[in-house]
Amino acid sequence: MKIPRDMSGGEMVKILCRNWGYGVVNRVGSHVVLQTETPGHHRIVVPDHSVLKIGTLHGILRAVAVHKCVPREAVFSERENTASATPNKVKQ
Repeated sequence: MKIPRDMSGGEMVKILCRNWGYGVVNRVGSHVVLQTETPGHHRIVVPDHSVLKIGTLHGILRAVAVHKCVPREAVFSERENTASATPNKVKQ
């Protein structure tokens, strides 16, 4: 599965908080500091940009996947599940 190239920082924060047990600890400028205690202490900084650069996104996915002991694709696979659950609006 390919890494999505249009994922925003806000969307990544929502996925990590909703599905992976992270919580917002601090916000400095356009960067959000997230923290989890399961299975151990882990902090990660996510830039709150409109589109994350592919290298930045890869680094965030890798860090979360290593900490949670899951494949990298599992972290952003929640995006497809939430996107398919919402109906598409037709523009007129």
